[in-house]
Amino acid sequence: MPKPEIQKSPFIVPTEDKKLIEEHFGRASIGGKELSIAHMIAPAQWTEPYQKPDFDEYTMVVKGILSVEVDGEIFQISKGQSILIKKGSRVRYSNPYEEKSEYWSVCNPAFSIETVNRE
Repeated sequence: MPKPEIQKSPFIVPTEDKKLIEEHFGRASIGGKELSIAHMIAPAQWTEPYQKPDFDEYTMVVKGILSVEVDGEIFQISKGQSILIKKGSRVRYSNPYEEKSEYWSVCNPAFSIETVNRE
């Protein structure tokens, strides 16, 4: 029987925008292509470019509020809420607030820079 994999040191994705991304399981951390699981902390007043990913992304906020623009419609996702962004949607994540936003994302298939399709 296969043994469980315990992630004790997630891969820290290098960023230039002060956002913390810790990939626990996925391409960068363990080479997995099926899905990725990442913990993220977006600083106050943070935004990222639009993207049109080739994967579904499930996001659950655990602290603060995350603003998610999907195909021109803006959603405010608060602590305890989650959102599913279907592949092919034009999406932009941001935190226009004064408090940091902390959340978890699961991508299916796994996130990759080649399939996120950033603008």
